[in-house]
Amino acid sequence: PTEPPAPAIPSKQSMVLSLLQRDQGATLDEMVAATRWLPHTTRAALTGFKKKGHKLESTKADGVRTYRIVAATGEAK
Repeated sequence: PTEPPAPAIPSKQSMVLSLLQRDQGATLDEMVAATRWLPHTTRAALTGFKKKGHKLESTKADGVRTYRIVAATGEAK
């Protein structure tokens, strides 16, 4: 009997992308906690998403910055 394949582990970039696609977006602390990356590595990943055509929105409320993907290249605005 063959065992079913183990489910694929999501990449850290896909985890960050999922957080950013939520309606409420994600804070830097949430992304760092999810990936265990350092803050500067997480910010570099955000830059990478921008270079890939994702449009990021950044808002700040009560001293906490939240990032969210609002569109990608080729999507209607």
